Amino acid sequence: MFQLVKPLKVILMPEAEEYLSKVELKIQFKILNSIQKTEAGFKGEWFTKLKETNGIYEFRERDSKYFYRILAFWDSENDRETLILATHGFDKKTNKTPKSEIKRAESIKEAYFLNKNKRNNDNS
Repeated sequence: MFQLVKPLKVILMPEAEEYLSKVELKIQFKILNSIQKTEAGFKGEWFTKLKETNGIYEFRERDSKYFYRILAFWDSENDRETLILATHGFDKKTNKTPKSEIKRAESIKEAYFLNKNKRNNDNS
């Protein structure tokens, strides 16, 4: 059995947490299961990098009507663990991820790292 160099931890940011709380219970279960598999170091179609983005990934689940998505990005700057920060979620009838949702995730990512770097500089 392999061991990850640094453990993975998925953090739901407020918008992602709010989205998850509003979807059906069976979809919540599917998404949380995907998060657990990702934290355990498994790779699969439930968590993939979106092409032509600035490091944006998505947790994706579906039922017979919709695709349910939570967008995320990585923060591997910590020495002890790697974070995957889930920004927000949405559902669609099609399999295509809207560019507006990708831009929103990229903006949240940019603000996160600006705030993090500012806090680190303030503490030095």
